[in-house]
Order: sequence, then C-alpha cells, then structure tokens
Amino acid sequence: MGIDDIVNQGKAFLDQNKDKIEETLKSDQAEDVSDNVLDAAADFVKKIAPDSVDEQIDGVRDNIDSKIGNE
Repeated sequence: MGIDDIVNQGKAFLDQNKDKIEETLKSDQAEDVSDNVLDAAADFVKKIAPDSVDEQIDGVRDNIDSKIGNE
C-alpha cells in the first residue's frame, strides 16, 4: 500500500463521516480539550517569543479556538 492509497482512504473516511466529524468538533468536549491545548501552546510560545508578539499570539489562538468547539 502506497502513500496515495493511504491518502485516498483518509479522504474517503472524511467524506463518509463528514457529519459526525463536524458534530464532534462542535461538542462541549472538543471545546474543553481545544481550550486546554490552545492555552498551553500559546503560553509556551509566549515564553520563548518576544513580548512584543503576545497580542498576535493571542489573536491566532482565538482564531483557531473559534473554529473548534461550541463557543
């Protein structure tokens, strides 16, 4: 099985389960998990990046968060 076969299987899986995947991404559980992961990632980046980019980091974090979960 080649990479093309794996990619095609992945695409088929996504197509067949699109509604379930979308429902899961908009769930309370996805909101909680995404908040925790995004907060940890943003905090990590803020520790190593200059303070001058903190606002941009928060903006990216909020933008991603708006796409996952229900809030």
